[in-house]
Amino acid sequence: MAEFDAVDAVDPIVLFETWFELAKASEVNDPNAMSLATATAEGRPSVRMVLMKKVDEKGFTFYTNEQSQKGQELKANPHAALCFHWKSMRRQVRVEGPVEPVSVADSDEYFHSRSRRSQIGAVASQQSRPLASRSELEEKAAGLAVQYPGTIPRPEHWRGFLVIPERIEFWQDGPDRLHDRILFERDGSRWNKMRLYP
Repeated sequence: MAEFDAVDAVDPIVLFETWFELAKASEVNDPNAMSLATATAEGRPSVRMVLMKKVDEKGFTFYTNEQSQKGQELKANPHAALCFHWKSMRRQVRVEGPVEPVSVADSDEYFHSRSRRSQIGAVASQQSRPLASRSELEEKAAGLAVQYPGTIPRPEHWRGFLVIPERIEFWQDGPDRLHDRILFERDGSRWNKMRLYP
């Protein structure tokens, strides 16, 4: 493994993008997969895997049905934590911060960049609600394919969310469990950096 470059980094987003490019070359499946932790207004947590679709200086973007459990929790408690784990690289990145919806235009653009079948699947799914059988879902998807032979409208409740990072931690496996951990914390327009005990 290359030298732990987080020690010298000053911008955690640039560092994340560097690690992510390496992950895309080394991970067999979904290097953009991340665990997304949300919580109810009362603080009861839940976690699941989602796919990051964009990262930039603003933060980390993913898309979902806002009527799902995670969508409802984000509405009630608009904060989240993310964790990327790249096993082949023995690296992990954790992100924490508030969450806000992305623009309607961005949601439309991404929705229509997906395959037609994925768009139909998004419209067909009443995410997180009880489903009597798989055949019911498949029949609904087949009916939507007939109903919309051309452009498939994005459902209003299907949209993107931006996690605005306040904390980003970079972890790299070390010998004898002497791992490296570097934490960046946002302070206004700048980032403070510190090393943590493993």
